[in-house]
Amino acid sequence: MTIELLARPLYGFSQVDDLLRLPAGTARRWINGYERRGHRYLPVVREQSTGSELVTWGEFVETKLLAAYRDKGVAMLRMRPAVERLREVLKTPYPLAGTRLNVVNRELVARVQDEVGLAEPLRLVVVRSGQLVWATAVEQFIEEVEWGSTGDEDLGVTRVRPFGSSSPVVIDPTVSFGEPSVRSIRTSVVAEEFRAGETFESVAESFGLSILEVSAAIRFEMRRAA
Repeated sequence: MTIELLARPLYGFSQVDDLLRLPAGTARRWINGYERRGHRYLPVVREQSTGSELVTWGEFVETKLLAAYRDKGVAMLRMRPAVERLREVLKTPYPLAGTRLNVVNRELVARVQDEVGLAEPLRLVVVRSGQLVWATAVEQFIEEVEWGSTGDEDLGVTRVRPFGSSSPVVIDPTVSFGEPSVRSIRTSVVAEEFRAGETFESVAESFGLSILEVSAAIRFEMRRAA
């Protein structure tokens, strides 16, 4: 079940760039690798280049976490050895999306980082006040995702809340084809009504939403377009 959900194809590369506010072409390079001046660069997210234009839910979630490291001044390709090793140690093809990072042994991740020589700016676990803690990027990721389970089986990340756990805006692979939504209504549709001149109150009434939900949907789409 875990692999079934995480392996569900949902997006194109450009959709991932759009949803995660990445420069055009970034998702393709990170997920499927790329070639430049005759040299082939391996992907960071996929175990190997597949050529597939479709991005799975698990690949999207892992790209979301990597996106927080984009401006650290270190090439994202340097993250690949750590992701590869975590696949082996955690026994999952999606170590960042299929594993509950909030309960993973931080010492284990720290050992993997040291073993592969992961650059300091890309570290998932850091030392603060003499203790091993999750890096700020991972803490934010944990705040914005929900892990599911069925009985004793973990399903991995089942939903993303781009504005944090209290936000009504949700990205759910089983709702609206993975497009951001509020109570199953796409945020893009809500924002379109507002841009057409409707008031917060009339949009809320039209879709049976609260003012707070309408506001969150519009805020998300404004940030997405920025």
